[in-house]
Amino acid sequence: MNKVTEYRLQRRVAGFHDIRMDGLTDLVLRAKGSTVLDIGCNRGLVSFEMANNGAIMCHGCDIFEEGITTAREIFADLRNCESNFQVVDLTKGPKALDQHFGRQKYDIVLMLATYHKLKRSMPERELTQLMRYFGEHTIKWFGWRGTSEKIDENQQELGALDRDFRDIGLKRIHTSYISQTLGVAAIWERL
Repeated sequence: MNKVTEYRLQRRVAGFHDIRMDGLTDLVLRAKGSTVLDIGCNRGLVSFEMANNGAIMCHGCDIFEEGITTAREIFADLRNCESNFQVVDLTKGPKALDQHFGRQKYDIVLMLATYHKLKRSMPERELTQLMRYFGEHTIKWFGWRGTSEKIDENQQELGALDRDFRDIGLKRIHTSYISQTLGVAAIWERL
């Protein structure tokens, strides 16, 4: 007897794409002519927002295969933005990313509500190496969002990112607590 697995739709993010950048909208305003990497891109809607604001390249990765399929379908209709969305298990480290994106560097790198998930499934040393890898692939700005319900954890993550990025030339220039729904957001800039 064949069993058919039924796919059940579920909420995978807090907020809709139009508010996911709450506290980080300065990056949306700087998307014109930029290249973007969206780490943990889900269905690609934040990347779509960047493309609608003039990004010329949007790459994204997530472990959520159905989301990556959706992102590819959305971007198939965009003519002015090169796109590449891949299923990537970030716990496998930089090699997993290099396999799909090479050594590409990006003007804007985004990591929205993903860091805390990696922190729970990776040894600290490996997470530090991964974050430094992302930082080294950031040309201008790195945007991050924590998780809204764990304020102390967010502060610890900000401190860890400051430490991980300091030696590779990124400095935190913006921290926003404006979004009660989505939580803290921050931007690091290449010095």
